[in-house]
Amino acid sequence: MNKLNKSAFLAALLSFPMLSQAASSTEQLQKEVDALKNQNKLMMERIEASIDMMESKQSSKGHGSKGSNSIGGYGELHYNNLEGKGGASDKDEIDFHRFVLFFGHEFSDSIRFFSELELEHSIAGEGKAGEIELEQAYIEFDLSQTMRAKGGLFLIPVGIINETHEPNTFYGTERNPVEKNIVPATWWEAGAALSGEIAKGLSYDLALTSGLNLDSNNKIRDGRQKVAKARANSPMITGRLKYTAIPGLELATTVASIDDYTQGQSAKNSATMIEAHAVYTTGAFGLRALYASWDVDGKTSGYDEQSGWYIEPSYKISQKIGVFARYNQYDNQAGTGGPGNSEKQQTDVGMSYWPHEDVVIKVDYQTQDNDNNKDQNGVNIGIGYQF
Repeated sequence: MNKLNKSAFLAALLSFPMLSQAASSTEQLQKEVDALKNQNKLMMERIEASIDMMESKQSSKGHGSKGSNSIGGYGELHYNNLEGKGGASDKDEIDFHRFVLFFGHEFSDSIRFFSELELEHSIAGEGKAGEIELEQAYIEFDLSQTMRAKGGLFLIPVGIINETHEPNTFYGTERNPVEKNIVPATWWEAGAALSGEIAKGLSYDLALTSGLNLDSNNKIRDGRQKVAKARANSPMITGRLKYTAIPGLELATTVASIDDYTQGQSAKNSATMIEAHAVYTTGAFGLRALYASWDVDGKTSGYDEQSGWYIEPSYKISQKIGVFARYNQYDNQAGTGGPGNSEKQQTDVGMSYWPHEDVVIKVDYQTQDNDNNKDQNGVNIGIGYQF
């Protein structure tokens, strides 16, 4: 073997362990890379599975995605410091007025369920101030692109706040007294309803439901049965037309009629309500106005006519701060034989602060000038939320 070949042979012989070690290292590195790839694939599969699970169970304000459940709710805490005059009592109290949960389920693209369960005044039970109420529980069906039907327990289509009353959607710590005492919000019944669009921006609601039960001379609000073993001798028919074709404007009117508000317990007497309202928003300026009136046959002591109205201008100083003023006037004994001093007037002024669009802090001052001289004047403070 010549000298050159010897040198090459020796070099190859000496480098063999190094090459062998390098090959071994490369093979080990490839194994580690493959292992990392498998771990990464497994991790991505787990992440995708977790995302799918969260999406199928996610909470939302409306009806969840197809085949999903949804949960939402709202609540509000109130503090009232009012001075009574003319025989009215003072009021100095703090109250978690409402804690509400929404539960929904979408069975398919065209069939869904929605419910609303409410606890009022924090604690319910014998001798306690609160109540647990089921305000909504209905199935809704899409009959076409412009028509829907629903059956079950639902809010009557009337007024401004009866169907939309989350605390961040209206001004004032307390709900306005006109819709509370005349409409009377919150008002729900059981039955069936049909909703749809007649033309672009013009919609209708038609409902056949249980109705009021008034067996003595009293306020309309006292006749709500809340669908708790409610007497159903005489159903109620409700119809609403709503116009929203102009951006920022809502005009609506509702008529509700019941043939016998005594539900067969005494002489047959009918009752009819007419309600109309306007909501207008342009830029930072807002305006709400509402009128509602009941014509109640067979009543005495003025309860045969119960009516009221209010007007509420508001202004958004910024995205987070808004101010408002509202004048309310109503009378639950405005008819024949009434006492003549039953009309009530209330003025509210205040502000709302939204640290988040779904969270609101409210402060307002109310003054009353009631015909019976029983007034409550003072401050209301509240915090509310929805999700």
